Amino acid sequence: MARTVTITVDGATIQTAEGSSVLDAALEAGICIPNLCHMPSVSPIGACRVCIVEVVDDGRRKMTASCTLGARDGMVVEAHSETVLRARRHIVELIVAEAPNSRAVQDLAARVGVTRSRYPMRDKHCVLCGRCVRVCDEVWQSKSLGFVGRGGDRHVALPFDKRPDLCKRCNSCVEVCPMTITPCPGPMAVPGICGLCESQTSMVENIPDTCVMCELGRGFQCARWQLRGLLAPA
Repeated sequence: MARTVTITVDGATIQTAEGSSVLDAALEAGICIPNLCHMPSVSPIGACRVCIVEVVDDGRRKMTASCTLGARDGMVVEAHSETVLRARRHIVELIVAEAPNSRAVQDLAARVGVTRSRYPMRDKHCVLCGRCVRVCDEVWQSKSLGFVGRGGDRHVALPFDKRPDLCKRCNSCVEVCPMTITPCPGPMAVPGICGLCESQTSMVENIPDTCVMCELGRGFQCARWQLRGLLAPA
């Protein structure tokens, strides 16, 4: 039987299995920590950094991704401090600049209160979340996809840009990709983003740290939907 540890997130006491991530523990307890790259069924990589939190230890604070942070007994975490919220909005601004026409990114922006980006819009079709790579490698044991290059040249590709024989053609890489969701029909206003989904956040205006199973995140398979077994097609 797994040992249980007790952590504190935003003042709430949470009991979770030893080895669980702080993100999973918080989501199970109904505390909303926005996330994009995380999937409970595969190993976390902390690629998007949206789920950052502050770990408070003897008065010292350290900011880190909660999906890769293992829960330890007595751990104190702040997921919605002013420092965290400011940093999270900045991260989402950068993601918006990379893919402003992505429905998943627009939903994420609405959830954290970002309505425009100060950075040049690139309109890419990939934000390097690594979902496709991990599901191909860890779930289907195919290793048909991988990251290629570094820095600004980094991208996801097939080996030598050819589909290998190991590829099972399961289409899972497409299904888990947040970029493949049907684009939002709302009007775009570069450098602003569509405000059509903002109504989804009205129910949490007074409780921004609480997960109320809003539609923001359902389409791109937010970890909360997977943990509750309520994942539905986009």
